Amino acid sequence: MRRMYLFLLIFTVLCLGFAPRGQAQDSPSQKAPAMASAAPTSGFRAEFLEEIAYYEQRYTRLAQAMPAEKYSWRPAEGVRSVGEVFTHITAANYAIARALGTAPPAGFDPKAITTLSGDKAKVLQALKESFAHFRGAIIALNEADADKPQKMFNRSTTLRGSFIAITGHFGEHLGQSIAYARMNGVVPPWTEDFQRQQQNPTDKPKP
Repeated sequence: MRRMYLFLLIFTVLCLGFAPRGQAQDSPSQKAPAMASAAPTSGFRAEFLEEIAYYEQRYTRLAQAMPAEKYSWRPAEGVRSVGEVFTHITAANYAIARALGTAPPAGFDPKAITTLSGDKAKVLQALKESFAHFRGAIIALNEADADKPQKMFNRSTTLRGSFIAITGHFGEHLGQSIAYARMNGVVPPWTEDFQRQQQNPTDKPKP
């Protein structure tokens, strides 16, 4: 009996000692859920995430409202077309995320984004994916680093200050996209919502 006990003890030790690393330790895939950060509900990151959500829904709704044949339209030579404005924002989302410490997905090619500008469906998909990646980059930041030095758009500021510059960039090109839409007879969807609500107060505007 004692001999059998010793045999089992030695067998157990050997099994533990030579177990594969994936069994003896948590693999990266197993650790990921525990390490993943939840979206903050307060603080400067939470405030900025609200701004991102605001611009994301406006860009995506306007991109959806623009007719596919207008994606190559531009007001003059030498300026971005309708689709190129959207792909510019898409590429910028990845570039800014990288500046904030989050690398783009494996195999990501920023030059390939501009080639999508004439394809409405691909532009919309790429735009949505870029905003999802950008939100993840903000969530990954440390709340305690708000005053940490940060360079953004060739300006030296703080991490918190960089959010102001990023919001300004969003606003600049959203205004450009709205002007493009109006010049092509497209009313921004949120304006249509407001006008419809004015005519029928019981209708609730879309977010």
